[in-house]
Amino acid sequence: MSESPTLAEASLRNISDTARWSAVHRAIESERPDAFFRDPFARRLAGERGEQILKALTISDKEEWSWVARTYLFDRFITRQIEQGTDMVINIAAGLDARPYRMPLPATLQWIEVDLPAILNYKEEILADEKPVCRLERLRLDLSNASARRDAFAELDRRARKALLITEGFLVYLAREEAAALARDFALPKSFQSWAFDVMSPGLVRMLTKRLGAELERAGAPFKFGPPEGPGFFVPHGWKPVEVHSFLKTAAKLKRLPFLLRLLALLPESKGAQGSRPWAGACLFTKA
Repeated sequence: MSESPTLAEASLRNISDTARWSAVHRAIESERPDAFFRDPFARRLAGERGEQILKALTISDKEEWSWVARTYLFDRFITRQIEQGTDMVINIAAGLDARPYRMPLPATLQWIEVDLPAILNYKEEILADEKPVCRLERLRLDLSNASARRDAFAELDRRARKALLITEGFLVYLAREEAAALARDFALPKSFQSWAFDVMSPGLVRMLTKRLGAELERAGAPFKFGPPEGPGFFVPHGWKPVEVHSFLKTAAKLKRLPFLLRLLALLPESKGAQGSRPWAGACLFTKA
């Protein structure tokens, strides 16, 4: 008889495990009859490890709303940018995202997934028999290597007319100076015109670190980046805001919030500096 995994076995082992964590949340929403998106690949990509991680890291059974809001907002950003002429999407730290397979994208769209070799190799194996709807490429790259990433960005720049960058669920793992350097590198290529990202407030980073910090530290993936300036942190680094949407407000509109949070959602939207207030949102910026 097989034994149930211990907490240590079920917990995050490395930063790539956070991709399984995200995938299992997408699977949960996709399987609802009233789902706001359908990801038929998420359950397979998450695998048994994803289920174990979910059980180990779940704070409550009412936390799905933020994952739903994030995926919904990024899907919307992508769709609108493509309608406005984007011909390349560059998914930085792509993890187990399956949008090139599940979204109605133009066949001519160039979709570039950038991540570590191990996570992309695993993803390629799981989806080997599936066909992407657009021109999908995978770029195996350690993004902490600034020189290598700038070379890669320069090559992609030569192939695109209007590119959209995505850093979904990625920035929170960076130090403040690393996030600034990445933003500046994104601003250099002429074709890199738009950038979709999510960001947390210092208050939310502290709150989540208190709840999940030991697990994240063990995986070598502590939460770090929660700028007091809010999304405005990126303005001095070559970018300006077009849209900023809090996950709380979005989840309220989608009727995904648990009862106790619905009153908080009635408060005015805040798009600037957040300070100690627990806040997270998805942002669309353009080149300044």
